[in-house]
Amino acid sequence: MPLAIDDAQAGAAGRPASRRRVAGARPGFIGAALIALGVALTALAPWLPAWLVRPPEATPPPLADWLNAAFAVLRDDLGLMTLTRAAANGLETVIDALANVLYGKRRWPGLDPLPWSVVAVSVACLGHALGGWRLALLGGFTFVWIAGLGQWKLAMETLSVVLTAAPAAVALGLALGVAAWRRRSVEAALTPLLNVAQSLPHFAYMIPVVVFVGVGPKAGAVATIIFATPPMVRMTLLGLKAVPVEIVEAGRMAGATEWQLLRRVRLPTARDALLLGVNQVAMQSLAMVVLASFIGMPGLGQRLLQLLQALRIGQSIEIGVTIVLLAVLLDRLTRAWAGRRPAHAEATRGWAARNRAWLAWAALASLAWALASAFPIMAEVGRRDALSLADPLDAGVDRLVAALDPYTFALRGFLTGVVLTPMRDAFLAVPTSAALALMAGVGWRLGGARAGLTLLAYGAFIALSGWWDRSMITLYMVSFALVVAACVSLPLAVLAARGPRRANAALALCDTVQTFPSFIYLIPVIMLFGVTDVAAIAAVSILAAVPMLRYTVEGLRGAPPALLEAADMAGATRWRRLWAVEVPLAAPTMLVGLNQAVMFALFMVIIAAFIGTQDLGQEMQRALSASDVGKGLVLGLCVAAIGMSADVVIGGLRARATRGA
Repeated sequence: MPLAIDDAQAGAAGRPASRRRVAGARPGFIGAALIALGVALTALAPWLPAWLVRPPEATPPPLADWLNAAFAVLRDDLGLMTLTRAAANGLETVIDALANVLYGKRRWPGLDPLPWSVVAVSVACLGHALGGWRLALLGGFTFVWIAGLGQWKLAMETLSVVLTAAPAAVALGLALGVAAWRRRSVEAALTPLLNVAQSLPHFAYMIPVVVFVGVGPKAGAVATIIFATPPMVRMTLLGLKAVPVEIVEAGRMAGATEWQLLRRVRLPTARDALLLGVNQVAMQSLAMVVLASFIGMPGLGQRLLQLLQALRIGQSIEIGVTIVLLAVLLDRLTRAWAGRRPAHAEATRGWAARNRAWLAWAALASLAWALASAFPIMAEVGRRDALSLADPLDAGVDRLVAALDPYTFALRGFLTGVVLTPMRDAFLAVPTSAALALMAGVGWRLGGARAGLTLLAYGAFIALSGWWDRSMITLYMVSFALVVAACVSLPLAVLAARGPRRANAALALCDTVQTFPSFIYLIPVIMLFGVTDVAAIAAVSILAAVPMLRYTVEGLRGAPPALLEAADMAGATRWRRLWAVEVPLAAPTMLVGLNQAVMFALFMVIIAAFIGTQDLGQEMQRALSASDVGKGLVLGLCVAAIGMSADVVIGGLRARATRGA
């Protein structure tokens, strides 16, 4: 973009304005030239030599083989497997102890399980202490639902791993975050690793875990810890950097050592950021534990996977509701904890007054235990006593599908034949050389040489990985899903932003839906569209629409009232004010939502490979089945390269929108 600079500014810079304009225009000219080259290569694709259309088969280096060889050295020569198995066995001991207490798994410490009624009462009391009666009702209802539908063992298998992995991820993330804050070299080393880690799909974490740990609950716990640690690292680093200097100086003047400053000043001041990190860890942990069913993790995820494979929609909905309730409950509990201010009881109050909540819990838990001793159903709901909504749900789903089938069949046929297949073919028809030129040109136009070369490097990696066509299929699915998500979410956001009540309702809906593990989105789309690409794209569109809706509403609500009043005084209509004032001001925030939507869409596309798509996700599932670490990591890095390329492009657009605003 040419730089507008007057002669005074140019003189201050020490060179003529005309030369500055030429230098400023050069990145735009180079970018435009590269884009033109990409368009020309695309138009001339039928006449290009084969090596410009796709790299020769002998060109791609054997990245997967190199990675497998490196992992073999780590596993066999350096004995890393012995260390990882020992650590995993320690985690398994904790998981077994929790499982023994929660549902009676006959291992250490060999105790009788807690009655479900005691657990339900305890969670309800915790909810009341943190967030009042509404959260208490949510907690109690969640565990009554789980027990009443005979899902107690499945849910407790899942929770035992979550309750093991989440604290470990918090502790590891806190330690790494503190280390990164203390030393710039550690931060510089961790930042690119965190960027890649948060761009890798879930399956990329599972494959090396299977090799080094094995399968089962301990493998699920290890994969969950690895996956959930990065957000805690980022939030710890962010919180410690935001601690005001004045507070630290006050601590030093009081004679505190560096360790005391960290423990008693910096970390307590960064409490809000740290607890937000705990919330993210909890949600990431549940999402990963559900998906870890692919590596033998028992529980709700494994049961849902089996039911979806058998297309038993009614029971799938039951399991899906349980997962959603647990996700919402974990989210609300950790958010309520993060929002609480430290309270100090008055010294004049008696012991009973200071510990009223604990006494209420002890009384209610004792009552529940007594009822469980008198009535076995209050201790454990057997299969014969369990309720089931599967039959009425199946009947309702059958009627709904029968009523909608003519429309969904027509829509599926139209999208497949007229939109999706031609769009996929168009993406695959673009020569690799043209795509690289276009990527470099777009990057150069938006962010100069650095952005252009960065995008070129990401594209070159995908080209040399040997998975270009699969990556293009992934990109086409994500692109179309984002278009659908934008067509749905943007009008809803405009309507929601018109009033505070509607805006708050829309944001509350986003908060709720965003807590759902991604597996849940497969249930309605399979029900309506079957096992097809349309179903996969529909699931991706639903997930991607959530951040678009949230950030668009936030952006439109954030427009300064003075500017809106000025537009009204100038005689602007509602729509004119929207497009001329509100949208330009909200554009930077909306682009943050687009960035989040791209990452969500990429993760969901990989998971939707379960439906049978032909993208990178399907190959990752094959690599997982074969425990092929090298192939899995290369595929995961291809997904990460697509995500980080989108981040560079959207970052450039956001910088321009911010300057324009």
